[in-house]
Amino acid sequence: MKQLTIVGAGWAGLAAAVAATQAGWHVQLFEAANTAGGRARSLQQSFAGKPLDNGQHVLIGAYRDTLTLMRTVGLNPDALLQRLPLDLRYADGQGLSLPDWPMPLNLLAGIGRAQGWSLKDKASLIQAAWGWQRAQFECDPTWTVAQLGDASRLSERVMMQLIEPLCLSALNTPVDESSATVFLRVLHDALLGGTGSSDLLVPRVDLGALLPDACLQWLSARGADILLSTRVSAAHIETLQHTASPDNAVLLACPAWEAARLTTDIAPKWAYQCAELPHTAIATVYLHCKDPGFKGLSQPMLALHSDAQAPAQFVFDKGALSEQQGLLAAVVSACHTERDELTEQVHEQVSEQLELSHLEIVQTVVEKRATLACTPMLDRPEPFIADGLWACGDYIRGPYPSTLEGAVRSGQHVVAQLSQVAHR
Repeated sequence: MKQLTIVGAGWAGLAAAVAATQAGWHVQLFEAANTAGGRARSLQQSFAGKPLDNGQHVLIGAYRDTLTLMRTVGLNPDALLQRLPLDLRYADGQGLSLPDWPMPLNLLAGIGRAQGWSLKDKASLIQAAWGWQRAQFECDPTWTVAQLGDASRLSERVMMQLIEPLCLSALNTPVDESSATVFLRVLHDALLGGTGSSDLLVPRVDLGALLPDACLQWLSARGADILLSTRVSAAHIETLQHTASPDNAVLLACPAWEAARLTTDIAPKWAYQCAELPHTAIATVYLHCKDPGFKGLSQPMLALHSDAQAPAQFVFDKGALSEQQGLLAAVVSACHTERDELTEQVHEQVSEQLELSHLEIVQTVVEKRATLACTPMLDRPEPFIADGLWACGDYIRGPYPSTLEGAVRSGQHVVAQLSQVAHR
């Protein structure tokens, strides 16, 4: 029987393990942590009897492979994810919200109804969207999203209230640093991917229950060997690689810096490329609202007006989503501020913009290397490392940025390549 050793039980590793099992491989899965999920996982800490997460991960309807994987391991995405038409409105009502209509009617209606936007703002977005479609959602590969906005003649308000938050949520990279090519690719899939592709899918459960726990159960029931709390050494990888064959392969599904550590002697150039990849942080500030009569936010997710002193871009109502009444989760993408200062800034920002008086800080979670810095022309590593040794993950070369969908697609794609090699 074909043997695949996978190092890392994040979303890429889990997706690869499931795909490999379906393709007839026997899987041995190593994970250094005591839980699966990688950088999208549940924490030991809890609130109202339910786990907190290390971040607030939002999917979009275009994430077909992730949704299919959930169904494969016996989950019902409709029960675990709250589907919301794209809604980036602020607490003051300004911003864009799309009705639950077919494209492009929902986009046109959403732009027409956008509160706080002038006719000039609305016209600039319609003209830009039309121009992007005519160009087949392609642009100069060296452009940043800010340069794309300038070239598309988007108004300052549209850039600030739509493009900037979309860019940060999808690429976790500021508009003046992020790749316009990748941004347009995500927009293409969201806007032209069919009914529901632009919808936001917000988890109703903790991240462990959203996918990793079910994947482990599915794999275990089909004979996979799962070794949690087991750190793999570079020497172990070297031994496995020396005995590798088309039917006996090793797949590194760990973070880029860990993959670099494990391959320094085997493939120094590949390891150096991984080690040099730039990353950005994401912080989540959990706040408990104790205002008398507080019954939750006006919607499960609200945009926040952000700047250097008010760094959070979105706030989630965990009471509405996961029955953790009074718990708010404010998200700071591409964050650089120290934890204590950041916590105070977000506390003040949420209090002021949502007009809440009694907010208690619960916890601040900072994922320092949450995603790749998705910059123009970023040279991402290839999945092939050396004979019998491969890699997958959201940092491996592919069309998507560092998202859950990017990780899942990478894992599945590499297994498909491995299976082709084994069949030759």
